[in-house]
Amino acid sequence: MSSRHYIDEEILELAKSALNKEAPFGTDIDLSAFEEAEEKDQISELSKLPEEIQKTILNAGIEVSEEGRSGSFLQLDHSVVYRRLQQRYHGQLEILDINEALEKYPEVREKYFWKAVKPDKDKYTAFSATHPAHGYFIRVFKGQKVEKPIQACLLLQENARIQNVHNIVILEEGAEVQIINGCATAPKVKEGLHIGISEFYLEKGSRLTFTMVHNWAEDFYVRPRGVTVVEDDAVFVSNYVLLKPVKSIQSFPIAILKGKNSVASFNSLLYGLKDSEIDMGSHIILEGENSGGQAISRAIVKDSAKIYSRGILEARQNLSKAHLDCRGILLSSSGMMYAVPELLSAGAPQSHLSHEAAIGPIAEEEVEYLMSRGLSKDEAISLITQGFMDVKILGLPKQLENYIQELILQTQEENI
Repeated sequence: MSSRHYIDEEILELAKSALNKEAPFGTDIDLSAFEEAEEKDQISELSKLPEEIQKTILNAGIEVSEEGRSGSFLQLDHSVVYRRLQQRYHGQLEILDINEALEKYPEVREKYFWKAVKPDKDKYTAFSATHPAHGYFIRVFKGQKVEKPIQACLLLQENARIQNVHNIVILEEGAEVQIINGCATAPKVKEGLHIGISEFYLEKGSRLTFTMVHNWAEDFYVRPRGVTVVEDDAVFVSNYVLLKPVKSIQSFPIAILKGKNSVASFNSLLYGLKDSEIDMGSHIILEGENSGGQAISRAIVKDSAKIYSRGILEARQNLSKAHLDCRGILLSSSGMMYAVPELLSAGAPQSHLSHEAAIGPIAEEEVEYLMSRGLSKDEAISLITQGFMDVKILGLPKQLENYIQELILQTQEENI
């Protein structure tokens, strides 16, 4: 059965009321321009994928050998074609198709499904709720600390299709895990639309590091919608990396810090290339006593790309603290970057909220200094931007940090 079967009438009616509701940010998309994909067959292992697909998912952070992963999940277009949990991790966590979880666990429908993300938020959530969706369900059991990352890949293989995804992640009390989420398009895909609903629930004392690497086609549209609920002493770290051109992406995930001593951190590295329109941000809501958050963004704009970097820090609790840091480099006179930091204290006059924002070109004196040391101008610019796009802000394991750094170097070699 599809996820559509498990939606109760109240949620369905809310969604129907928003089918024509434009999102406040980002280019409005004609959903009728794209078709829904047909079902695809399962595969027995990732190495059975065509070589060009293996290369594509590798560039989105997915390890085909799976040696350094605790589990894997792959969705092609509309179909979940592969999921695997390494034998040693059985009993520590589970990875299911969202529809399997909805059928197997009534409490998932009652407590988690469409409970964090609102189905009437905009036309994209409304579409997702009123159409069949797939996606992953990941649950890490109480007290389990999973040392190897889980990897999940959402790939578009057919042109001009909609990929409708609904993901739910639950970390039970004291659990810890890293998830690498790679999203990409196959080489033959030129256009399409990805709608991704993500609902994350972090119970007391849990810790989730979620790293998303996007590698889309130049005429592709992307509309993720995510909300994370963070309970007492839990920590949520969200890392986002975009290094390839895309037609339009608009995402504004929310972290609700409900619990005492809860923490959220959003970190993003954005490379705006060609005619990309990138509208990214995060919204941290501080409700719990001693809750804290930070949002760090580093963006480089080249060609005719446009980047809107948004951030909201919202304090509802006096004993709370958060900081927003947004910095951008413009490498083109035809590119644009727009930083929009917002601080909101609602009934919390003693909360501490702060922000820094800076946009500008590379300083000529820095380039001239490096050129005086024997570097060409292009080499000097590449070295400066490499330092600016500091992967260490993501707090990744060394192996993944090195991999992301390699992707950044590759992007610079191709575009500078």
